[in-house]
Amino acid sequence: MTAYAREKPGELAAFERIMSQCERRVLRVALRLLNNPQDAQDAAQEVFLRLYKNFGNLNEERGYEPWLYRVTVNVCHDIARGRRHSVGLEEVPEPQAPQPDAYSGAERAQQRELIRRGLSRLGGKERAALVLRDVEGLSTGEVARILGSSENTVRSQISTARLKLRDFTARLVRRRS
Repeated sequence: MTAYAREKPGELAAFERIMSQCERRVLRVALRLLNNPQDAQDAAQEVFLRLYKNFGNLNEERGYEPWLYRVTVNVCHDIARGRRHSVGLEEVPEPQAPQPDAYSGAERAQQRELIRRGLSRLGGKERAALVLRDVEGLSTGEVARILGSSENTVRSQISTARLKLRDFTARLVRRRS
């Protein structure tokens, strides 16, 4: 048992509970930001290592989720910068929903592919803001706190990202027609 666990007896159980509750969410965000399953696994491992190291210092009133999102975004940026490759979403696995018919399933898959390709062309902050807001469903205020930006900056990043995504998908659709 580590010195950490001996110092604060209930914290190890609390850490394990939080990890089990948030593991999939952290991995999902990392996958969307890094587009590489191995990098995403590495990022998630680093996020939970940091959570473990800093668990006793977290502000219980503010909750752990904003902290986890912020660390996840930061770790993903560090990994992307260190590997010097562009971050995209082409390989992000999507959960499979029951398909009512083959045509609508193929159409949804094509729409997801268009969005993935468009997201891969966004800058890191625009992409993080859009993923946290539109995919993860966080409020603009929560995204601003996570990214260390003002709400106006986040609104601007999301608006710009949505416009770029819309323009990119429209160009691809025109090319295919």
